[in-house]
Amino acid sequence: MSISPEATDPFTPQARHLVVVSGGLGDPSSSTQLANRMATAAADLLSAEGIVPEVHLVEIRLLATEIAEATVNTARSEALQAALDEVEQADAVVTVSPTFKASYSGLFKAFWDLVDNDALRGVPVLLGATGGTPRHSLMIDTALRPLFSYLRTKVLSSSVFAASDDWGEVTGGQESARTTPLQHRIDAAGEDLASVVGRLPARPRRQSGEAKPLEVIPFDQLLRGN
Repeated sequence: MSISPEATDPFTPQARHLVVVSGGLGDPSSSTQLANRMATAAADLLSAEGIVPEVHLVEIRLLATEIAEATVNTARSEALQAALDEVEQADAVVTVSPTFKASYSGLFKAFWDLVDNDALRGVPVLLGATGGTPRHSLMIDTALRPLFSYLRTKVLSSSVFAASDDWGEVTGGQESARTTPLQHRIDAAGEDLASVVGRLPARPRRQSGEAKPLEVIPFDQLLRGN
């Protein structure tokens, strides 16, 4: 199952909208590679169950300038707003960050700061991270999980951390002994995500160009808030 930014048919009853958010800063990026492989593992299993996976990739490094602008004023570029719309309407999210000083990157956090606090309530999220050494693997539990718990997502117990040595090498079309365990972890995490997504109904999505519904707050709540 290839990862594509193009939607297949977001309004097919058996379709599920999976959004992949990569915090990778390079090109190529091990974080993007890991995120794609995790999403592919889940998408292949959903396809086998007759569910059409619509997979959309968001590489936040391509939105770095727009994210910085949006953190200091209310203006959002069309590209950034489109990415946020994809995330906020997702049936499931796969997200991966590189490890910077025992946590996620600043750009990664800045992007998620722009996501509406209630948009992903109860949405399954599969976490991943990359780093130079396995000693950083606890970053997923100490940094990523609290962030997505705050957003009240359904954070899966499975996660995947890939250190530099995990990627190994491919020789003669054969994976190395180091690469194989990583793929096993990816496949297991993808299976967990697919099993959860397959049991949940698809979330309603807005038509292209349709405005986001306005949130109407009763006046008495506004008074109490002040």
